[in-house]
Amino acid sequence: MSIGTFGNIYSDELITATELNRQPGRVLDKALEHPVTITRNDQSFALLRREEVTFLVKAATQSKAVFEALTVAFSLLLGQEIGLEHPYGWLSVFEKDDLQDFINELSEAFRLIDSSPTAWEMIDALIHEWHESAIAIASPELLAAFNAETDEVPLAKPSASCAV
Repeated sequence: MSIGTFGNIYSDELITATELNRQPGRVLDKALEHPVTITRNDQSFALLRREEVTFLVKAATQSKAVFEALTVAFSLLLGQEIGLEHPYGWLSVFEKDDLQDFINELSEAFRLIDSSPTAWEMIDALIHEWHESAIAIASPELLAAFNAETDEVPLAKPSASCAV
C-alpha cells in the first residue's frame, strides 16, 4: 500500500449514520473497497480497514522521524549547534561529508515508500545503522582500541616438513 493510495481519501463516498444503521453489511462491503465517510449531524467519521489505518499511522510517525533527522542534519551542515540531548543530536559527531551521505541515503530511502513494501523497514535500519556508527565514533574506548599499538607477533610461514 502506498501513500498515493490515500491521495483522494476525502473524495470517498458519504454515507449517513441512518444508512449505516439500515444497511451495515453494504456499508462495510464498501469500506473494504475504499474509505467511507459516515456523517451524523455536523460530524464526519472515517470508516476504513484497520490495515489501512495502521499504515497511515506508521507513515505519519515515520515521516515525522525522517523530517526531524533531515532537519538536524541540514542544521549541522549550516553550522548550527545541536546538543546531544536532542533525539538526533548523535548526528553531530559526523563530518560534513558524512552528513551529506546520511541526507542522501535517507532521502533516497524515503522516496521508495510508494514503490517498496519494505521502505519503512529500510528507513528504520538506515537510521539505526547511522546511530550505531555515531555511538562507535563517540566511544573513547573504541577510539583507544583503534589507536592502540598492537603487540601482535606475526606467525611464521608453515613449513612442509611439519608432521601432525
